[in-house]
Amino acid sequence: MPPSQTAQTVQTWQARPPYVRKPPLAALTGVRTLLAFNIVFFHFTPPHMRYVYPFMDNGFVFVGFFFVLSGYVLAYNYSERALTLKPRDFWIARFARLYPIYLLALILSFQMLEAEWQARSHVQFWEGLVLTPLLLQGWSPVLATFWNTVGWTLSSDLLLYGTFPWIMRIWATRAPRLNTPRQLAVLFLTLWIAGMIPHILYLLLNPDHLATPITRYSYGFWLRALKYTPPAYICLFLAGITLGKLQLQLAITQRQRLGFAVIGFSGIAIFFYTAVAHVPYMLLHGGLLLPLFAMLTLGLSASNPIASIFTWRPLLIIGNATFCVYMLHFNGINLLQSWHVWEHLHLAFLDPWISYTAIFLFSIAAHHLVEKPSRRLILRRLSSKSA
Repeated sequence: MPPSQTAQTVQTWQARPPYVRKPPLAALTGVRTLLAFNIVFFHFTPPHMRYVYPFMDNGFVFVGFFFVLSGYVLAYNYSERALTLKPRDFWIARFARLYPIYLLALILSFQMLEAEWQARSHVQFWEGLVLTPLLLQGWSPVLATFWNTVGWTLSSDLLLYGTFPWIMRIWATRAPRLNTPRQLAVLFLTLWIAGMIPHILYLLLNPDHLATPITRYSYGFWLRALKYTPPAYICLFLAGITLGKLQLQLAITQRQRLGFAVIGFSGIAIFFYTAVAHVPYMLLHGGLLLPLFAMLTLGLSASNPIASIFTWRPLLIIGNATFCVYMLHFNGINLLQSWHVWEHLHLAFLDPWISYTAIFLFSIAAHHLVEKPSRRLILRRLSSKSA
């Protein structure tokens, strides 16, 4: 873009009226509860629920949905203040939101380091011990699951949130022509295809020389790179941002949003019950369901009968604590099992449901007693304004 056009764009943004905070997308908070349940059940699958096993057995796909939602919600909140957003305040706000619970999860699962010491070389152990508190373990396919198995996602968050203010600024000043509905739709589809390409290439080239079909239990260096390292999630995050910008450009009626929600939910359900067993694992991991996730997200972004279901208060209570659930559930349930807590309390007959209940209640408590107070303290001490 020529300098004169860039200056004109900046002046246009500066001439806008003061930003008014947008209402929260409550239904998307509620749907996060379902995603959190699916991820917990994916890692610790309950018995006697065969009718929902197609969802549980493939719960890893909903981790990608979280990245899409993250980009979408950030675009929803920040698109109209891309040039006034202070990167430092944004980064501090994200740090205040994520790191206290991440650190709590590491402290509570300190005992897991004994298992890591036994399972890894000494060099790998010390590398993991340094990288994990710094949110860098996800860059190593070998160490991505060190200490807290699910903590690798924070390495991706570090990259994606670190670049987000500059993505929005460059988009506003250098590529405003991409803000038309048609261009945004094309960009969304382009990102979907681009995100799938590495996974398709993996299927075609088999760089790890695996002799059997790939499943969640398969192991290979390049397979783990696609599963855990931050570059694998860039396209999903950018697709979420693009979708957020697209819905701001469209005048979508309540009936249309209801239709999107119906298509999204029914499409996901039909896929899991009829097709998921026949689709290669790598394609599922690569974001194959992104268009259906997008339809569901658009459908739940305003008032309609389906969206109202997800604004039920219990769903919102858990939805607000889903990051705590995600960070605490894996090591938390493993520790409850290794300590034989329920056996000592003569409550083993209630497991695994009592473990699920304990983790969700503890996560809600951590949200209110650790996450929120820590966030307020950090923002008060470090930020010039809450982002």
